[in-house]
Amino acid sequence: MTAALPQDTCLKMREWRHDLHSNPELGFDETRTARMIADHLRSGGIEVHEGIGGTGVVGILRRGNGAGSIAIRAEMDALPISEQNEFTYRSTQMGKMHACGHDGHTSMLLGAALHLASHGRFNGIAVFIFQPDEENGRGARAMLEAGLFERFPADAVFALHNLPGLEAGRIAVRPGAMMACEDIFKIEITGNGTHAAMPHKGTDPIVAGAHVVTALQTIVARELDPLDHAVVSVTEFQTTGVRNVIPGRVTISGDARSFAQPVGDAINAAMRRIASGVTAAQGARCEVHYNRDFTATINAAREAGIIAELGASLFGRDMVDANCPPLLASDDFGALLEQRPGAYFFLGNGLEGANGRALHNPGYDFNDCILDKGAEFWVRLVERQLPA
Repeated sequence: MTAALPQDTCLKMREWRHDLHSNPELGFDETRTARMIADHLRSGGIEVHEGIGGTGVVGILRRGNGAGSIAIRAEMDALPISEQNEFTYRSTQMGKMHACGHDGHTSMLLGAALHLASHGRFNGIAVFIFQPDEENGRGARAMLEAGLFERFPADAVFALHNLPGLEAGRIAVRPGAMMACEDIFKIEITGNGTHAAMPHKGTDPIVAGAHVVTALQTIVARELDPLDHAVVSVTEFQTTGVRNVIPGRVTISGDARSFAQPVGDAINAAMRRIASGVTAAQGARCEVHYNRDFTATINAAREAGIIAELGASLFGRDMVDANCPPLLASDDFGALLEQRPGAYFFLGNGLEGANGRALHNPGYDFNDCILDKGAEFWVRLVERQLPA
């Protein structure tokens, strides 16, 4: 067990976290957040690069003459959710909320970076990545397209995410598939609108759409190997009609999740075939849009093992699950793992109250009690991977 971070660092992380929570910003609009991060990094003597992939910030900290490097990522963006909490640092921005804990992730990495700048004992290069727009799956790719790893080379890349429902401070990780890809689909069905009292004079896209929704459920149930984890969820059904009008158009939207590229390919092909066939049978037409912004989060075995062993040495082996079940949730960190070996793990957010409420819930809150654990983990990871 190593010594905890200084109390003043813990207090600062709490202050930063509450400030970020009160002032949430959505993807690619994180200008205040990015400026705050850049200012604090500079104050600690860390080299700062701004505007990477939009509002992304990268901090570079060099020690000694070592050629090794390690990158750690935290997300900055909030969600378009109206907060229902009543504590003093609740969101001041109507319809915006840190309901996924990115305020905590950012504060932990910022605290770790500044501690390493003033007290770190390592030999090499630490790269601190503060990423925009994780929630929409575009931020990681935007930073990569801006030359993230070409400009700031890293031998490996790591990230964590808090997890409500998991004991506070407990670590969960696994080699291989950690989280799923998220494929976003939209099916536009065109019929022929008419008066609700005269359906025979038109082609009803609502009926066609209803059949499509039902038929899509056969993809997982009847077209995929039962051992392949996948889900297809319709989450929106929109029409251009009103009470007494059969509309001319229906739009069906949702997402599909899986852990392997071939499974996603199979879902895409089946969805196009089913939607086309079902709508044609109803006398309507359709157009399918299938977007694959989120890639699956696949941990490298070596780096997943590093996370598990470090967690055991810091917090005790009984506080680490080294082979946790994968989740069908998604994170665009998977795009970074396609470029560099690395690992993504969960840090328990707690079981009770706002800390135990699900992510993306309007009553959720990040647990301040794990700020020091997350920052401590990042500090020791850098020092262990880049030994002085």
